[in-house]
Amino acid sequence: MTGVTLNQAIKRYGETQVIHGIDLEIEDGEFCVFVGPSGCGKSTLLRMIAGLEETTEGQIHIGAREVTHMDPAKRGVAMVFQTYALYPHMTVAENMGFGLRMNGVEKSEINRKVQDASNILKLDQYLKRKPKALSGGQRQRVAIGRAIVRGPEVFLFDEPLSNLDAELRVEMRVEIARLHNEIGATMIYVTHDQVEAMTMADKIVVLRDGRIEQVGAPMDLYRDPDNRFVAGFIGSPAMNFLDCDIVEGKVSHPALSEPLDVPVNVPAGMNKVTLGMRPEHITVDRSGDTCTVDLTEALGGVSYTYLLTPNGDKLIVEEREDQRSKQGERIGLMVRPERAMLFDPETGHRLR
Repeated sequence: MTGVTLNQAIKRYGETQVIHGIDLEIEDGEFCVFVGPSGCGKSTLLRMIAGLEETTEGQIHIGAREVTHMDPAKRGVAMVFQTYALYPHMTVAENMGFGLRMNGVEKSEINRKVQDASNILKLDQYLKRKPKALSGGQRQRVAIGRAIVRGPEVFLFDEPLSNLDAELRVEMRVEIARLHNEIGATMIYVTHDQVEAMTMADKIVVLRDGRIEQVGAPMDLYRDPDNRFVAGFIGSPAMNFLDCDIVEGKVSHPALSEPLDVPVNVPAGMNKVTLGMRPEHITVDRSGDTCTVDLTEALGGVSYTYLLTPNGDKLIVEEREDQRSKQGERIGLMVRPERAMLFDPETGHRLR
């Protein structure tokens, strides 16, 4: 069993603390994604697990071994970086087998492992080529193959798709997910792209300012976020938020065609809340006159309609192809109470 456990992991650079007491358990064979905005500490945390950054306080275990201050080469991990870091003068096969050769592994064993990895990644026809003759996606597969041949207990990916174009990103997402299903190893993957997180992960760890905001399965975070930050970060397009009043037991805002029944218990004395609504959970009221259609993006079967509310808020509504609103049109909005989420406007905590 080779999971990864962090106990009160802290990282400081001098007087500046960037990782604040992280407690996390990643199960054996799990695909765990660290996600969050730039500067939230996700790559630093990954590098702490790899041993490329020193852990200031706390403990890191890989399987049953404590590796907090262990040399990176002895941790049983392999890391795939944002840049491919391939040797330009070596062939694909030589790049993939280089680490084993440096460790004195016999040539026949290197060749076997390189061939096995190339079969998994469909690189057989490229083994004699040099990196300059490969596409970006092929180079990234070589970098992943170099990790595979080492036979690590844990794979670490640091934003490996960020240098690829949109089409290749989708292709490589599928490749990495297929690789995980095939070899079943524990994988930890860092990205700022929540679409990657949603489509690839067994478990998502949402980070902000060096702290964990929430951990859970992708759809659990989507359907049941703990706070406004997670609600707004997970999901594409992002959740809509309106600062609303509580009037006579109902949620009221000028953009709504009619006040909304309060779906949860609001603390006594609280007369203002933040209303969260996913774009697909808003119904356009054609008879209403509370919002103006600013722009419509047609994406085939669905479209995203951008609205301006009377007090200047911006909203996104998902509409079907045959129900598309037109620019300049005046419409109203309806939200089903069971789909609405309320947040404390001061703390951002979800009201339940």
